Amino acid sequence: IRAGLKTKVEYMCGGWFFFFNSSLFKTLPLLFFSQVPLTEAVDPVELEDYLITHPIAVESGPLRDLLEFPPDDIEVVYTPRECRTLVSAVPEESEMDPHVRDCVRSYTEDWAIVNRKYHKLGTGFNPNTLDKQKERQKGLPKQIFESDEAPDGNSYQDEQDDLKRRSMSIDDTPRGSWACSIFDLKNSLPDALLPNLLDRTPNEEIDHHNEDQRKSSRHKELFALHPAPDEEEPIERLSVPEVPKEHFGQRLLVKCLSLKFEIEIEPIFASLALYDVKEKKKISENFYFDLNSEQMKGMLRPHVPPAAISTLARSAIFSITYPSQDVFLVIKLEKVLQQGDIGECAEPYMIFKESDAAKNKEKLEKLKCQAEQFCQRLGKYRMPFAWTAIHLMNIVSSAGSLERDSTEVEVGTGERTTSGDEACNLTSFRPATLTVTNFFKQEGDRLSDEDLYKFLADMRRPSSVLRRLRPITAQLKIDISPAPENPHYCLTPELLQVKLYPDSRVRPTREILEFPARDVYVPNTTYRNLLYVYPQSLNFANRQGSARNITVKVQFMYGEDPSNAMPVIFGKSSCPEFSKEAYTAVVYHNRSPDFHEEIKIKLPATLTDHHHLLFTFYHVSCQQKQNTPLETPVGYTWIPMLQNGRLKTGQFCLPVSLEKPPQAYSVLSPEVPLPGMKWVDNHKGVFNVEVVAVSSLHTQDPYLDKFFALVHALDEHMFPVRIGDMRIMENNLENELKSSISALNSSQLEPVVRFLHLLLDKLILLVVRPPVIAGQIVNLGQASFEAMASIINRLHKNLDGNQDQHGRNSLLASYIYYVFRLPNTYPNSPSPGGSVHYATMARSAVRPASLNLNRSRSLSNSNPDISGTPTSPDDEVRSIIGSKLFHEELALQWVVCSGSVREAALQQAWFFFELMVKSMVHHLYFADKLDAPRKNRFPERFMDDVTALVSTIAGDIVSRFQKDTEMVERLNTSLAFFLNDLLSIMDRGFVFALIKTCYKQVSSKLYSLTNPSNLASLRLDFLRIICSHEHYVTLNLPCSLLTPPASPSPSVSSATSQSSGFSTNVQDQKIANMFELSVPFRQQHYLAGLVLTELAVILDPDAEGLFGLHKKVINMVHNLLSSHDSDPRYADPQVKARVAMLYLPLIGVIMETVPQLYDFTESHNQRGRPSCVAVDDYESEGGSMISQTVAMAIAGTSVPQLTRPSSFLLTSSSGRQHSTFSTESSRSLLICLLWVLKNADESVLQKWFTDLSVLQLNRLLDLLYLCVSCFEYKGKKVFERMNSLTFKKSKDMRAKLEEAILGSIGARQEMVRRSRGQLGNQENLRWRKDMTHWRQNTEKVDNEAEIEHEALIDGNLATEANLIILDTLEIVVQTVSVTESKESILGGVLKVLLHSMACNQSALYLQHCFATQRALVSKFPELLFEEETEQCADLCLRLLRHCSSSISTIRSHASASLYLLMRQNFEIGNNFARVKMQVTMSLSSLVGTSQNFNEEFLRRSLKTILTYAEEDLELRETTFPDQVQDLVFNLHMILSDTVKMKEHQEDPEMLIDLMYRIAKGYQNSPDLRLTWLQNMAGKHSERSNHAESAQCLVHSAALVAEYLSMLEDRKYLPVGCVTFQNISSNVLEESAVSDDVVSPDEEGICSGKYFTEAGLVGLLEQAAASFSMAGMYEAVNEVYKVLIPIHEANRDAKKLSTIHGKLQEAFSKIVHQDGKRMFGTYFRVGFYGTKFGDLDEQEFVYKEPAITKLAEISHRLEGFYGERFGEDVLEVIKDSNPVDKCKLDPNKAYIQITYVEPYFDTYEMKDRITYFDKNYNLRRFMYCTPFTLDGRAHGELHEQFKRKTILTTSHAFPYIKTRINVIHKEEIILTPIEVAIEDMQKKTQELAFATHQDPADPKMLQMVLQGSVGTTVNQGPLEVAQVFLSEIPNDPKLFRHHNKLRLCFKDFTKRCEDALRKNKSLIGPDQKEYQRELERNYHRLKEALQPLINRKIPQLYKAVLPVTCHRWIFDFTLSAEIKRV
Repeated sequence: IRAGLKTKVEYMCGGWFFFFNSSLFKTLPLLFFSQVPLTEAVDPVELEDYLITHPIAVESGPLRDLLEFPPDDIEVVYTPRECRTLVSAVPEESEMDPHVRDCVRSYTEDWAIVNRKYHKLGTGFNPNTLDKQKERQKGLPKQIFESDEAPDGNSYQDEQDDLKRRSMSIDDTPRGSWACSIFDLKNSLPDALLPNLLDRTPNEEIDHHNEDQRKSSRHKELFALHPAPDEEEPIERLSVPEVPKEHFGQRLLVKCLSLKFEIEIEPIFASLALYDVKEKKKISENFYFDLNSEQMKGMLRPHVPPAAISTLARSAIFSITYPSQDVFLVIKLEKVLQQGDIGECAEPYMIFKESDAAKNKEKLEKLKCQAEQFCQRLGKYRMPFAWTAIHLMNIVSSAGSLERDSTEVEVGTGERTTSGDEACNLTSFRPATLTVTNFFKQEGDRLSDEDLYKFLADMRRPSSVLRRLRPITAQLKIDISPAPENPHYCLTPELLQVKLYPDSRVRPTREILEFPARDVYVPNTTYRNLLYVYPQSLNFANRQGSARNITVKVQFMYGEDPSNAMPVIFGKSSCPEFSKEAYTAVVYHNRSPDFHEEIKIKLPATLTDHHHLLFTFYHVSCQQKQNTPLETPVGYTWIPMLQNGRLKTGQFCLPVSLEKPPQAYSVLSPEVPLPGMKWVDNHKGVFNVEVVAVSSLHTQDPYLDKFFALVHALDEHMFPVRIGDMRIMENNLENELKSSISALNSSQLEPVVRFLHLLLDKLILLVVRPPVIAGQIVNLGQASFEAMASIINRLHKNLDGNQDQHGRNSLLASYIYYVFRLPNTYPNSPSPGGSVHYATMARSAVRPASLNLNRSRSLSNSNPDISGTPTSPDDEVRSIIGSKLFHEELALQWVVCSGSVREAALQQAWFFFELMVKSMVHHLYFADKLDAPRKNRFPERFMDDVTALVSTIAGDIVSRFQKDTEMVERLNTSLAFFLNDLLSIMDRGFVFALIKTCYKQVSSKLYSLTNPSNLASLRLDFLRIICSHEHYVTLNLPCSLLTPPASPSPSVSSATSQSSGFSTNVQDQKIANMFELSVPFRQQHYLAGLVLTELAVILDPDAEGLFGLHKKVINMVHNLLSSHDSDPRYADPQVKARVAMLYLPLIGVIMETVPQLYDFTESHNQRGRPSCVAVDDYESEGGSMISQTVAMAIAGTSVPQLTRPSSFLLTSSSGRQHSTFSTESSRSLLICLLWVLKNADESVLQKWFTDLSVLQLNRLLDLLYLCVSCFEYKGKKVFERMNSLTFKKSKDMRAKLEEAILGSIGARQEMVRRSRGQLGNQENLRWRKDMTHWRQNTEKVDNEAEIEHEALIDGNLATEANLIILDTLEIVVQTVSVTESKESILGGVLKVLLHSMACNQSALYLQHCFATQRALVSKFPELLFEEETEQCADLCLRLLRHCSSSISTIRSHASASLYLLMRQNFEIGNNFARVKMQVTMSLSSLVGTSQNFNEEFLRRSLKTILTYAEEDLELRETTFPDQVQDLVFNLHMILSDTVKMKEHQEDPEMLIDLMYRIAKGYQNSPDLRLTWLQNMAGKHSERSNHAESAQCLVHSAALVAEYLSMLEDRKYLPVGCVTFQNISSNVLEESAVSDDVVSPDEEGICSGKYFTEAGLVGLLEQAAASFSMAGMYEAVNEVYKVLIPIHEANRDAKKLSTIHGKLQEAFSKIVHQDGKRMFGTYFRVGFYGTKFGDLDEQEFVYKEPAITKLAEISHRLEGFYGERFGEDVLEVIKDSNPVDKCKLDPNKAYIQITYVEPYFDTYEMKDRITYFDKNYNLRRFMYCTPFTLDGRAHGELHEQFKRKTILTTSHAFPYIKTRINVIHKEEIILTPIEVAIEDMQKKTQELAFATHQDPADPKMLQMVLQGSVGTTVNQGPLEVAQVFLSEIPNDPKLFRHHNKLRLCFKDFTKRCEDALRKNKSLIGPDQKEYQRELERNYHRLKEALQPLINRKIPQLYKAVLPVTCHRWIFDFTLSAEIKRV
């Protein structure tokens, strides 16, 4: 068959070999019908044509908006970029060279953004998956659930206690008094009656009314209630890239508060900077601050001009990009230069203490005086003074750990050791205030940075050298805290005011420029042009003359005249902002000083060859001498700023000239030996200086410089060009340009990134405007494309922390999004007169008139008609307009490239795709084509290029997905995003064709793969991204009817003709097409078709290897629907219905998966899946949802052949195991199903249901059944429990686990992970940890609210889901009503309804559910009462259950339903016996099983039913009201018993007694008695009373047997109870003998499932099992004796073999457990006192588990009743004497507990041989009480009497309860001598037993011997003999006893002798002495006894006298008093 079929299929489907060989057969009929298999893509509809040929009738409104994209869909927006500073940073010069102008433009122009206005409505931004879901859940009504409405704890408890204390009487009548019960009922209040319930309303009206009620105020959005599936970042979400902005690291605010020394004699100047010891790098510029007092500052007045406010800052913000343990904050102090070296000058600071100020007053005055003189004379020079360093991370980490708001940390010199390289976080520590107490004196010869790094490294060591130095004590107070987000009053490093600078007079905070420790890759976005000069050292050792106190004056010159110094040097502290010169500090008397200055210069934007740095060296004379000038110049040197046009920076070692440099020196370098000049040290380099630029103008990279220089030369058309040492002529320009483009690869990455925007702009410009060189157009497209590809790949490889989840580098993404635009399409660009010769492509209105055409050298080479050099202005214009379009050129270059370039482009395809799209949009915008018809927007050759590109890339994906996993994942998503973008701007039909191309390539590859899941997964990603388009719905033509497209392609038309032409008329249209994945559906709803097809193919159980994709494909559908659901455009119900139509086939697809769905019903009830259709049926039915007619047509027959031959299945077993979906996937699928059912057009659904077969409809009902369980409300308690159990599981773990299980391709996940943790792992870990801590704390707080919220959502979801199910059921019922066939499915409908009633439902839902149920019963009454009788029972149970609800609305609806049910049953046959029976049984089982059952509520419902009956005018004359009343009263009786049962919930015996009594009350209604017997069996099993449970089951079986024997006369069945009496003598009470026994033929009697042969067998099997568990294996045999004949009669060998197996087991256990079985311990319990109510004076025998001690039962009863009455009220009588009622306290309750043993008469012992015999069927028990005549319990031997009491119980143990009343009692009193006889007999027996025991037990033997012959035994045998045998009694009545005792002793001595002999044989040598001792004692005893034993009573040996026995016997019943005779 298979082979034949395959050829047929191949023939019909054009020879395709099918995907997943077996999936074909699964959906066979469907495939035949559709002609294009599901695994193939169909030809898409020509969307643009279709829209033109199918004009829509709708004029306007929401539906209209579905049809076409909105006109403002895409906007091109120019937004001004945000500027941090109040004025933007631009150069001050007006004249700028082109490069500067380009840079400035690049930093200031507006962002050019292409905005897809509705993009946020795509699925990537589905509000239900973002955190916005909570907002959508606002304002939800709180649903009321009974499970949450627990009665108020306290009052409920009091009530219970009250009940316990109340009398516990069980009334005298068998079941309460009728009168009292009816009285209760009459006084109850009914619930509200439902209006018009009893009216005869037509069914249609009822339906309409119900529907209106159901549909009002429903929750609109289903998915807002359903948590989104747990997935990573959705793959289709492309976040908007970050706006390019200036880079800052972690920012730290440092405030300098005060600086105080021990003595204050002069001003001190301070600076702060950060250093990184590991990198040996200064990582910030200096921050200068001045904390001197005004008085001190005054000392410098003459030298310091007025200070600018910007130099008065005392707080600074430092930025640290790479925080580490190696960062130090270094503070350096300087003072005014004075005579003497640093050591001398620092001395006073070290020796004077502030505390001794008074003592040293004179000295201090002298010092002050000196200082003043130096300040006046040398005030403008400084000298180094002291320094210290703070280990930053110590501060941050200690501040972080202390629990105060701000931390005070004292920093001394040494305690600064931190090791370890944890990542450091500066953003969240607590602010700290530091007090630095020690400074180190600055060593004059240790000023260099090298020395500093050594010191800092040393500071970290525990034994720091610095600690040994004598410090300068001082107090510097500093605040360190994380910088606030937007601090006020801030100045940038260029002194620009940062925004929010309210008042210019306030002391500012300075932002300190960072010099990052390692490269930072961020593009420049602001203009910055700074130069830092660091003089390092000078060597004047070999210079003649006096030069010792040396300072260097630094100036920035624009010419050679001294007046040409520029005021561009930044001031330090308390000085003007800028100055023209700066001096270094002086080291006293040092000819080769080191310097530690930093001189910061603002560079002019445009530099010339004359700009240079000039250094002048001076000798400063510190002493005031005659004729000696203050400063003497001692040398000069300089650095030209430009060298060959490039900025000159770096390390310099310069020669120093002794005289002023000559004219025109500035263009030369000092290294050049100028003639006639004198140099220090023969022109050797003696001055070391470093120059560093921080500039966004100067690239400082030779390759970039060269490229920019060439491009600008082209701009300016200035030749020759000087680059470095080369002069490039025009004829050589082309080669140079090309080589400089390819050399870009060699440039440093950091400058490439910094100038990225400009670089890319220039490359793109070269593509679009090929330059004209030497009259020829040079095409640089290819070179530029290659350069771009390589730059982008470099970025990708080196900056992998900068990528988003799709591998898009964020810098590049930002470039495309914000910066890139078509060259010169600036909407407001200045007229390009001057020198820019790029023709504008702006709209003509904007084109400037002053275009200087003659100078334009830009020509197009895409227009062959234009000659090389333009001749006339017209030609020029044409050439300009014909300028190339970037996207066209890009597509072309990409298509033609090959080799490594192609590879590079593929690696970063996303970049080129996004560029292309933006270019296309800009082109449309500027050409005014955004509104043009899509077909005319782009030229054909461009479209061909795009097709070629997409096709080859799809090819790459298919061919390389196994090798280059990560790359292919990126490529796949890039391609999908590209197509998604194209849908917004191109011909959409064309894009669909591209999608098909990709699909086709993947499909053909999939067939050949063994494991297709990876490729299929890629295709899912691809599809998901495309479908995330914001106009996805519109793209699917939601309003099109499935008509043949206007221009059908051949395949379509053939399909159409096959399917009997879909005419445009809806009525004629095959409804099935809308619900199946037919070709018309897949063509017209193209994307939806693809999505649903993927779903169908992947969920197909036979699709091998795709199981891992279930979750993925389901999430895709879920996400789409959830997104539509929340989309404001589709809020209108009409529109939503249209959207839902796109998903109608989903219902069919999900129906296919029923066997694979997770079975939610299992947790709910053990019944498992609804059984209306078994799995086998699923298998046999044709898998597709196909109408029968179509199936017939396919089969070529007129008979529907829907069964599938099993040979089609791979495994031929029909009930195959499907792999089940996970709960999450199943839930997602079901919520999708509900969404479609909720929103689809009901009439369409109904039409389709009409077409479905019964089997298919049943399957749909199964789905709904499953939905009910799936969305059942969990209840608040569950949420609380879940919350306390789990702190949400780490998602990471789960994700990893899933990956491991599914082995899914990990590259993208890897990428996501990387993009999330940008700063390497440690950061990530740290962050995660913090996050979780934070979560834990807040979760504790929000727990309550959270639980409330979760419960609220879950309640609403459950209600809405169930209402949707109800709506659907109504449609199904209507379908049945309309077609008047398929009644068979009504049972299924009812099943779903009942199941939903059984689940946890809200009051709102239940009202509607009951309404539907009433309507259903009224439409199809015979359904319940004749066909679905089991369902009728179920319904009664559910209704009663809800009649006892605590919520009144539920009660009133449930009672209305119940009343109507009786009424309808009555109307059918004037009797409602069935409902009566079912209701009574339901109530019984409800009462028996339900824990939280409230009788008060049920009583109200019963009253409501009575009220209905009274008000029912129509049936007033019939017997109905009376019958209802009888029923209600009967129910009420059961209820009253229930109340009592509730009271005794804690008292198991009392509870069972009650149940027993209730069961007894049903003696004449067998069904109910059976119910209660089973309730009792259940209760016993719970308490492990298996024997009692078994007895209940035996009684049940006997009851059934009685009625069965009446019904059917079958010989092999038991005759009735009699058959069972061997199992238990009690069972006869089940015989049906009374007069009022109902005959089993009566309607509704014995109709339960047990009253059948099978039921009987079942009960007996259960009984046997229970006996077995109880260890009573003999009884098991008896039970099987009844069963075996039945099975023999049925010839059931299998059952018989099982039974005999079990019998063998039972008998072997009897053998093995011999002597080890224990069945029970018995106690007599008597209750005395009125408190006990009707238990007063009752006596019972209790059966307790084996080995229960008296203390245990005593403790249990005492505890139980003590709690009930109060411990002070209860008393336990400790003895067993008869109780005298008169002596008891009437206010107390007494319990007497006595251990009793089973008692058998001698004749009985013959039959009771085994342990089982002696413990089964027990009715008599005995206990003994010792007493003396004077009232004491014990006395001397001669006065010791004993009372034996024998009790008889009403039934034999074991019985169906564990305590049985005592009904008879007799007493025997023994005289002292009789007591003695009994004792001696007992002793003798013990001796005999010990002697003959086998195997012997020496210990036992010795013990008994010791007790018998030991001398010390008090009241031992000897004493007994002496008391009773020493003389013959006077009373002849005692002769007999005397003689008997004598004989006993004889026997006793004999036994002792035997025992001694036996012991001798057992002992070892060590016990010889012991044996001898025993023998001695024995002989002594024997001698003493001899005379007593031998004395006979002569009278006894005369004629025998009649003797009366001294015995009193009492017979009395329980009521009699016990009196002494």
